[in-house]
Amino acid sequence: MTINSTPSPPRHLRTPEAARFLGLSDRTLEKHRSYGTGPTYRKIGGRVVYTLDDLQAWSDRGMRTSTSDPHAQIVPPAKRHAASSPSFASPLVQPESAEQ
Repeated sequence: MTINSTPSPPRHLRTPEAARFLGLSDRTLEKHRSYGTGPTYRKIGGRVVYTLDDLQAWSDRGMRTSTSDPHAQIVPPAKRHAASSPSFASPLVQPESAEQ
């Protein structure tokens, strides 16, 4: 019996499968994708897919050894950041002064 040493191609998961793999809801994973805080994804034929390696790498960013781990990376929550929100942007044109 011979063992095939050819690596298998990466498995692609659709959003519901990827969310279950991460223990998240579909909607939370969609929000992460929309806000740019989630795992790397691909669009193939108009469909969003994730590889297991990308999901695992994103999940590993949240790995901790203790609550005070100084080298821990952060997996941000699935919400829009205030700095990039249009409602917090500074106005481009300054209003003219009433005194002239």
